[in-house]
Amino acid sequence: MKEIFHKIASFSLALIVLLSTVSFTVDSHYCGDTLVDTSLFGHAETCGMEVQQQSNSSECDISKKGFCSDEQVIVEGQDTLKTSFDKLDKDQQLFVAAFIHTYINLFFEFQEDLNSYRDYTPPPLVRDIQVLDQTFLI
Repeated sequence: MKEIFHKIASFSLALIVLLSTVSFTVDSHYCGDTLVDTSLFGHAETCGMEVQQQSNSSECDISKKGFCSDEQVIVEGQDTLKTSFDKLDKDQQLFVAAFIHTYINLFFEFQEDLNSYRDYTPPPLVRDIQVLDQTFLI
């Protein structure tokens, strides 16, 4: 369970870093108040109303200008990432050092010396009871 959590956490952090550094543009084409096409990487396709407006404008005096509109939303990613430990603030350096120290200690199991009878000597042996009863642990 712990390994699965670590894999999910590391994947999500990598995804956050990737999405914060990627920039993209969203193009949208509207005819009136209706969204006709949206494109993430290229230009949005038009509905063809511009061609009809140009052909009808020579015949008719009244033409609708601005009926179709294009909207472009630019989402810029982060260009500079702090990759050097020296460029971090003092508080950030302290946090990174503490995080690395605690993360590394997760993988080491410290064995404590639980010798609580260190200061006490065993009682003197009068007779060896295991030899007398001939009971031996195997």
